Amino acid sequence: KYPLAVQHYTEAIKRNPEDAKLYSNRAACYTKLMEFPMALKDSEECIRLDPKFIKGYLRKGAVLLAMKEPTKATFAYQKALDLDPNNAEALDGYRKALMAESEDPEAVKQKAMSNPEVQQILSDPAMQMILAQMSKDPKAAREHLKNPDVAAKIEK
Repeated sequence: KYPLAVQHYTEAIKRNPEDAKLYSNRAACYTKLMEFPMALKDSEECIRLDPKFIKGYLRKGAVLLAMKEPTKATFAYQKALDLDPNNAEALDGYRKALMAESEDPEAVKQKAMSNPEVQQILSDPAMQMILAQMSKDPKAAREHLKNPDVAAKIEK
């Protein structure tokens, strides 16, 4: 059923490549088929085409969770919550991503520290101050994540 749906959405995208909903729906199919890189690509294209379409962020969050990338999933769900703070799927995904993150914080830390881009961000005194505030106060975290520059750096 899902492979056939992917074919149909692919055909529809050829006819209407600017329709964000088609990418969102195909991303959902790819996720069901466990084709996570394809699902991520489609969810990102959906967001690029229509940054106000919440489903793009929900699809991206779901696929990132499936790919064992809870930190990145948290950011996708945060963007969904920025669009609709009461969206049940976004709230649930955000909660799941935070729980997955906290299950093995040492593994998350080690993975992050092996990334040169992350090392550079962490050497920035302003980012050190922001991260310290975020670790102590969840409300501060939400406020800082509204700043696109900070969110982009933390998403790394």
